[in-house]
Amino acid sequence: PVILFPEYTPLPTTGEYGVKTATRHLVDESRTEPYSDESGRALTVEFWYPESDTGGFPLIVFSHGGFGTRKSNESLYRELASNGYVVCSVDHTYHCLYTTDSSGKLRLINGEYLKELSRENAKENKQGSLELYRKWMDVRTRDIDFVIDVVKSDPADEIYSLADSEKIGVMGHSLGGAAALGVGRKNPAVSAVIALESPFMCDILDVRDGEFVFESEDYPAPLLNVYSDSSWENLSSWPQYYENAKLISKPDKDTHNVHIEGVGHLSLTDLSLASPVLTRILDRQASSVKAKDCLERINAECLKFFDCYLKGITKTKKQETRHAFYK
Repeated sequence: PVILFPEYTPLPTTGEYGVKTATRHLVDESRTEPYSDESGRALTVEFWYPESDTGGFPLIVFSHGGFGTRKSNESLYRELASNGYVVCSVDHTYHCLYTTDSSGKLRLINGEYLKELSRENAKENKQGSLELYRKWMDVRTRDIDFVIDVVKSDPADEIYSLADSEKIGVMGHSLGGAAALGVGRKNPAVSAVIALESPFMCDILDVRDGEFVFESEDYPAPLLNVYSDSSWENLSSWPQYYENAKLISKPDKDTHNVHIEGVGHLSLTDLSLASPVLTRILDRQASSVKAKDCLERINAECLKFFDCYLKGITKTKKQETRHAFYK
């Protein structure tokens, strides 16, 4: 882990608050660990939150990508926290590259899960892909729902008490964004969703006549989709991204789509700061945009989206430069 993801400095924040961090180790006793014989599903989560004596800050829960970690977008968490949000990022145990449990034991990514990621191909085997999507999404969406429930149910905790349980957003990158989209579809407590280059996996209901069948009901929550060059030109040809392509061709007032040109899939994470070489190798392309500039754009887009839909901030002349609010 240290070789692949060396220490780096996240982007400086722009908000009025200092940012504090804390880690919690949680166990969902109602579930059996799907990747081992352990009873209960153990999760390590980390919080980034405003340095403030008052509360009432919206809660944001983040889900990392297919082989990421909870720190994958730390610059974004810190930016949101500095602007008055409590951000919680989840290590999806055995889905993340590595995590450490409450005893300090290192848990690595599950080998069978890695094989599933490598063999999944929605163009060649849609039924097989759908079965994997359901398996992965069941794990991740239940993790996110559990974390939200824990924060809402324990107001005595010094961090949880800072969060406003009536204002909740979820977001994620890649596979994590797909899980965030699924939670936003089914969890009425969620008021806003951000997906960093993610398909609507939870909206795929079946395979019929060789094609995916998607949920027909409109998406219920305000939504921001962010794309890189990796997917933008392929949305209409990648079957799992059919819903994404439809929302671009027929947008509604609460669905927003942003394409950041000149960058690849992993440039939407802090890996581009920690290891530019590895990012270029995994993205299979060189970025024409500086990592700092790309991540600052993401931070700005996500902040103005959550400000609009979770804080109800309206545009004024003084705020015009900082906020281009959605209509």
